[in-house]
Amino acid sequence: MAVSEEVCSTAKSRSSPSSSSAPAPPPRNIHYLAKCVLKGSVVLQVAHGHLRSPTSNDVVFGKETSIELVIIGEDGIVQSVCEQAVFGTIKDLAVVPWNDKFNAQNSQVMGKDLLVVISDSGKLSFLAFCNEMHRFFPVAQVHLSNPGNSRHQLGRMLAVDSSGCFIAVSAYEDRLGLFSLSMSSGSDIIDKKICYPSESEVDTSASRIAQKNRISGTIWSMCFISTDPRQPSKEHNPILAIILNRRGALLNELLLVGWNIREHAISVLSCFFEAGPLAHSVVEVPRSYGFAFVFRIGDALLMDLRDPHNPSCVYRTSLNFLPPALEEQNFVDESCRVHDVDDEGLFNVAACALLELRDYDPMCIDSDSGNAKEPSKHVCSWSWEPETDKIPKMVFCVDTGEFFMIEIAFGSDGLKVHLSECLYKGPPCKAILWVEGRFLSAFVEMGDGMVLKEENGRLVYTSPIQNIAPILDMSVVDYHDEKRDQMFACCGVAPEGSLRIIRSGISLEKLLRTAPIYQGITGTWTVRMKVSDPYHSFLVLSFVEETRVLRVGLNFTDVTDSVGFRPDVCTLACGLVADGLLVQIHQNAVRLCIPTMVAHSGGIPLSYPVCTSWFPEHVSISLGAVAHNMIIVSTSNPCFLFILGVRSLSVSHYEIYEMQHMRLQSELSCISIPQKHPERRKSSSPISLVSNSSVPTLPAGVIIGYTFVIGTHRPSVEVLSFVPKEGLRVLASGSIVLTNTMGTAISGCIPQDVRLVLADQFYVLAGLRNGMLLRFEWPPDSNIPSSVVPIHSPISATFRSTENIRSGIAATSSFGSEMSAFNLTEESKDELPINLQLIATRHIGITPVFLVPLSDSLDADMIALSDRPWLLQTARHSLAYTSISFQPSTHATPVCSVECPKGILFVAENSLNLIFW
Repeated sequence: MAVSEEVCSTAKSRSSPSSSSAPAPPPRNIHYLAKCVLKGSVVLQVAHGHLRSPTSNDVVFGKETSIELVIIGEDGIVQSVCEQAVFGTIKDLAVVPWNDKFNAQNSQVMGKDLLVVISDSGKLSFLAFCNEMHRFFPVAQVHLSNPGNSRHQLGRMLAVDSSGCFIAVSAYEDRLGLFSLSMSSGSDIIDKKICYPSESEVDTSASRIAQKNRISGTIWSMCFISTDPRQPSKEHNPILAIILNRRGALLNELLLVGWNIREHAISVLSCFFEAGPLAHSVVEVPRSYGFAFVFRIGDALLMDLRDPHNPSCVYRTSLNFLPPALEEQNFVDESCRVHDVDDEGLFNVAACALLELRDYDPMCIDSDSGNAKEPSKHVCSWSWEPETDKIPKMVFCVDTGEFFMIEIAFGSDGLKVHLSECLYKGPPCKAILWVEGRFLSAFVEMGDGMVLKEENGRLVYTSPIQNIAPILDMSVVDYHDEKRDQMFACCGVAPEGSLRIIRSGISLEKLLRTAPIYQGITGTWTVRMKVSDPYHSFLVLSFVEETRVLRVGLNFTDVTDSVGFRPDVCTLACGLVADGLLVQIHQNAVRLCIPTMVAHSGGIPLSYPVCTSWFPEHVSISLGAVAHNMIIVSTSNPCFLFILGVRSLSVSHYEIYEMQHMRLQSELSCISIPQKHPERRKSSSPISLVSNSSVPTLPAGVIIGYTFVIGTHRPSVEVLSFVPKEGLRVLASGSIVLTNTMGTAISGCIPQDVRLVLADQFYVLAGLRNGMLLRFEWPPDSNIPSSVVPIHSPISATFRSTENIRSGIAATSSFGSEMSAFNLTEESKDELPINLQLIATRHIGITPVFLVPLSDSLDADMIALSDRPWLLQTARHSLAYTSISFQPSTHATPVCSVECPKGILFVAENSLNLIFW
């Protein structure tokens, strides 16, 4: 938002009592720039359903301009799955359950519930969750009205039929739209639709019928009334219950509206009006087929609407009661009010509440008084139990913050209603949601939400749902330990006010976004033409059955044919093995290519690239990695590890040859080869928190250029080195055995990506397939300095035989050569392999974690890709990561070019996004 300074100064001069005392106006054509630095955290809508799969239990938060998909774990902690922005401001959202009429051919939609959203964009959007893209995508969109917030335009409130067959959309006043859903092959999700009044009736006098038979006034609430499917019926005409406030009326009415689908007409079937409190909400009783609650100020009515032409009240309860000694009870655990967070920053946006601000204003004259008359209570939020095979149970919250449960039983002896005592006392909640696992998520108007759990007939506080709004005051303070400014903010209102720390995240600037034509990407890499080149030369994109090579620049040009990579295969790994020599690893071979000058100015002056390949015998390659002078590939079934080299035969002619191969006891899951040895620590990210320092000593046996790290299905991480005169050797190994708080083993602990890091110390990072991040370190007494750290040997070197190696790897055949070497001492040999120590674990998502270094240096910071991108600060102790302000992405790679020296290429929504950081 840009605000003209001229406008600001003009407004200031108008408010000044004396124009002569006002300062001189600033120069013209100067603007202020206001930038949003913190996303909204206020949850305005909440819904649940089976969105990721037919069996998943998912919760959706509506946050004004974004939607967030979360799950509530067994421990009651809310875990974010994804969050994405929407076009416009969300007015309402709901979940459409899957039904038999949805005969969709799209496998991404089959069997899953749909999310329906209305916003001030004027569109009704049907969204489905795509597990591959890890986000919602639009299935269909219906134009309702022009963008904006007109009172008479559709798009204010939603109601969804419990069977998922109908949707109702209302305006603020007078107008109503009904939609019939039927998604099949070759048809839209909207089968039929009707608006009331129709466009032809809006301006005609013929529409002026009796007031009681019109939907004329403000629509406060609405819900569908289900019919018994066991009753014979030739057609299913939906019935909608509406709480309507007519103009000038003191009380609201309950209207029952029917849609005659055959005649394509909406009519008012009946109107229920009873003198008494003001009715504000109507909600259907699930699985009751004709019953609904009408909530009024001070009481609640259970309505029998099975005959829509003759509604009646069958049960009435007063809300103006207080259980004995309730005021002396305090179900809120005060120790839970201050939310603890460890020093690694689990809450990356708003840190825990450090100080409760509970002081009430002593001069407030509107506070409760014993002499004042207690106002009538009203239900401000409610939610039904999600189980479908039990009697209907509802938990509701009244405006005093008290929670109650009501049960409805339909038996042979008639209708029975049971109302519980107070289950919990807290702040009033604007929305609550009952989810599987006996958990309730509750949201407060101006404070933190909370997760409650039903235990022994009570609701027990489990965990917070943070909300920093509203921010009433703030101050920026320098946090000396990390040398980063932080914001101390006064958030919320009494009694839920708090003082919080807000730390800055990573703000990225999007430079380029392509059309969504890059579907099925399996990998991305950037490659230099020479080791010493400051910029990347090529961007390699791997698809399921294709590979494309693009020249890096302001415009990415396809140069696949000039580089020499096979375009009809899926690339598993690629890289630069020597100056001018590029390697492509795919399932059937390892291909060495020398690009032409068409692809790069440093290429060979020929019409076609020079290529040669190495093929494994009777096995397929599953993994690979490329570094200077070293190529490593592995196979599965049987499991082999191959170490390959490159040697020159003549000018522009090279061959790939096998230096060693060995059979593995455990299949490999990932391979990583360190590239460069840092001389001094330099900042590799815009928020690096460390200053330059000397490089620490390498552990025993570690030689940069001949050391690599692997992840296995055992599961474990192992650091290996191709030691001269001794062949392949396991230097260190760390087993991955993780358990939860209940002592149960955590599944999915197979490493997805591993990296060696050399910052203030040497350690191993491992991203697991279950969304966890691990840090392994060498024991303190194992850092025996290496006597010699050799440089890379020439590619023409030969090798001689090696001995058997350890830790689950047995050499079946060995080959070796003479090369400049260093020898381990006998003491060092006896101490290898070293058992790595697991220092820290973090759960950063639920999808596999990929580690993307921002440069080739061992001390480079990294991007951790899981449900969302994170920045890992490698020079920090334990695990330190910060959220990156970008949408969930499937792949990422650093891009360094003349036009964009600090770029990151994210793959999101089938598009390539070039980001500057």
